[in-house]
Amino acid sequence: MEEIFLVKKAKAGDKEALVSLIMAKKSEYYKLAYIYMKNSEDSLDALEDMIVILYQKINTLKKEEAFYPWSKKILVSCCLRKIRREKKIILVDNWEQKDDRNHYHSKEQQIDIEKELNKLSPKHQEAIRLKYYLDMDYQTISKITNTSLGTVKSRVFYALKKLKESFGGEY
Repeated sequence: MEEIFLVKKAKAGDKEALVSLIMAKKSEYYKLAYIYMKNSEDSLDALEDMIVILYQKINTLKKEEAFYPWSKKILVSCCLRKIRREKKIILVDNWEQKDDRNHYHSKEQQIDIEKELNKLSPKHQEAIRLKYYLDMDYQTISKITNTSLGTVKSRVFYALKKLKESFGGEY
């Protein structure tokens, strides 16, 4: 409930309330930006762009409880706009999963998985990274990417199928 109170304060012009909302989920925001930007500097730039937009458009938010999905959608848009603007090719050679639940047995397997993942379309890569790297549910991915739930499920299914085929079956 404190979240809704802070959103109302932010909509009333309280900058500190907006900062509090953002800082409460700073790690989630950074991880999401990093999935798209693949490096710290560009991720932080996208976060800065998101903060500016949030400050300018907080009054357009209709439902206070929708602040975080709305802000994450803005962050994804900032990342995609930055990628398009710079006509940047995203390389994931330096990607390291910093998660205690690391399911890979070796660095070689990580490299193999990344190589095969890079062969998929950007939309399929995005679905896999959001689902399995950030552990997002289908509904959240649907909201963030502005895609129907069925399309998200289809992309994940297709991408997993292609990855399994490239590794010779079940992996």
